[in-house]
Amino acid sequence: MKMGTALLYDDEMTKYKLLWTDPVCKIEVPERLTVSHEALLKAGLADRCISVPVREATDADILLVHSEEYLEAVKKTPYMTLEDLMEFTLQYGDVYFHPNIYHCAKLAAGATLQLVDSVMTGKVRNGMALVRPPGHHSMRSAANGFCVFNNVAIAARYAKQKYGIKRVLIVDWDVHHGQGVQYCFEDDPSVLYFSWHRYEHQKFWPHLRDSDYDCVGKEKGAGFNVNVPWNKVGMKNSDYLSVFCHVLLPIAYEFSPDLVLVCAGFDSAIGDPEGKMCASPDVFAHLTHLLMNLAGGKLCAVLEVRPHMRYKLAAILSMQHLVVKYCRSTVGLNDLALESLHCVRSAHRPYWSCLKHAEKQKAEEERSAESEEWSEPLKRAAPPVRTALVLPDGVVSDPSKVNKLRETFLKDSDDSDALTTLSSLTALVQKMEQNEICNGLALVRDVSMAMMCVVQHAEAAHLDRYSNVDLIHMYIEMARSFKYIIMNMRKSVWLETGCSDVSGFTQAVLGLVLPLGYEYDPSLVLLVRSPGSGLCDGAWQQLTGLLQGLAQGHTLVLMQEGEKECVGPTASSLLGVAAASLGRLGAPLQEDVEALEGLRSRLQADWKLLQTTGPGFSKSLIRI
Repeated sequence: MKMGTALLYDDEMTKYKLLWTDPVCKIEVPERLTVSHEALLKAGLADRCISVPVREATDADILLVHSEEYLEAVKKTPYMTLEDLMEFTLQYGDVYFHPNIYHCAKLAAGATLQLVDSVMTGKVRNGMALVRPPGHHSMRSAANGFCVFNNVAIAARYAKQKYGIKRVLIVDWDVHHGQGVQYCFEDDPSVLYFSWHRYEHQKFWPHLRDSDYDCVGKEKGAGFNVNVPWNKVGMKNSDYLSVFCHVLLPIAYEFSPDLVLVCAGFDSAIGDPEGKMCASPDVFAHLTHLLMNLAGGKLCAVLEVRPHMRYKLAAILSMQHLVVKYCRSTVGLNDLALESLHCVRSAHRPYWSCLKHAEKQKAEEERSAESEEWSEPLKRAAPPVRTALVLPDGVVSDPSKVNKLRETFLKDSDDSDALTTLSSLTALVQKMEQNEICNGLALVRDVSMAMMCVVQHAEAAHLDRYSNVDLIHMYIEMARSFKYIIMNMRKSVWLETGCSDVSGFTQAVLGLVLPLGYEYDPSLVLLVRSPGSGLCDGAWQQLTGLLQGLAQGHTLVLMQEGEKECVGPTASSLLGVAAASLGRLGAPLQEDVEALEGLRSRLQADWKLLQTTGPGFSKSLIRI
């Protein structure tokens, strides 16, 4: 499979607009497409992508989702007068038609299918389609919410039909509920649809009871429709990341999709006058990164509804190969976000083994509201070197550093090879601190000694060269019993749990390591594979890939010299190759669940992203 990212765009999709006065539809303008594309060009990201030509969807493609009567009606719009178009529009909700919109809608659906073809045939690793009109509100026989044809729903059925894939995950992070996608697949267990959306107890558009958390799907599709309703505005990065870690990712890993489709609407970012959320644009880069470890990296993002002009930044960040630093300090979840999280997990507990453990949560303290202001993330240049390799016969450099290393770690020993390796390690960490290298892999003879060497170097750098920066380091050790350490100069926590199978390990990573990592916001991730860890290559690759969303991707992996069979998979992950699927995961062992939940219960008072419920919640909230 090639390593590139596809980008699909065609100016032709800008060639329709509202021809009469409509206060609702006036916000859907051609510029919503052009500003995102221009921003990608300006940032140099478009040049780094593989341009894929756009085609029109065929009638057969469209009929995978829509009725023949609806398609035939839309086909007539190019020949309608202005009065006819206005009258035709009235039968649908919050949409308008134009003589050229049928052509543009076929291009939008066709571009989405071209992206799916490119990813499924291995021509590219993943990609994004900038399309107009959007699609996720469109239903079988009705246009709705500026959407004519349901681009992503068509793509899901197309991929299943053409490539024979068994399971598709659709993630919809638009601020509006994609009811068209939900209705299309609500009885289909082969498509898992996840949507978060502003809801406010049915007061926000599209004002549907079916958008609530307890609409989980029908018949065989029960459990495969996951709605996370936001009943309050102002949701932040921490709310989005918490839902990913505690709802979407555990279910998605258990589901094990063959393809991931994203309804990428960026009106859920800060600055949108209607969405009114407070998530910064850079969080979408992290959400994208977390999804890229599913389905062997086969991910297709498709632009959806109503991007505000500021969303060009969010579109840029979701395209980045090297994820930007999580720079917003928004730790602590909104009470109503916790309520939604709790209700969704409870509603889906009967259907997913990863959610079947008891919730034992404490009340959280009050938090002050953060002002809704827009600020761009810090600019970050990609390091010139993606991955560096340190071998046992590395090159010794600075003699003073060599002597210090000998005195600290080797004492009376005269092991020149070990000294050489430790010297190379400190040099590599230094280059990572200077952003000359993104990540690294080191084969060492003694992982414990190497780990302490890196830790001491990092702490010295904190004190001597970064005294005015909150430099936090995250160290993770893998042994027979799953252990990890998170520490800095002010606080230290050691956690240990005996996860004895892949399901338990995955649950620990998603439900504990990632939330702790994102809340801690480290500057360096040190991942140590101890000898005889017993961890399978797939799980190890998943861990390595997921952790690269932290610390601007600055991850250093230490491995024992003898574990050479793991070098290839580890290096591939560090180079950005998606891990192979773990397959459909079964229920974790009960002892693993109890250990993990015990840790969560003890730690959640200090680590807010571990919380999955709020104060005073009870079963009376749940409608099953």
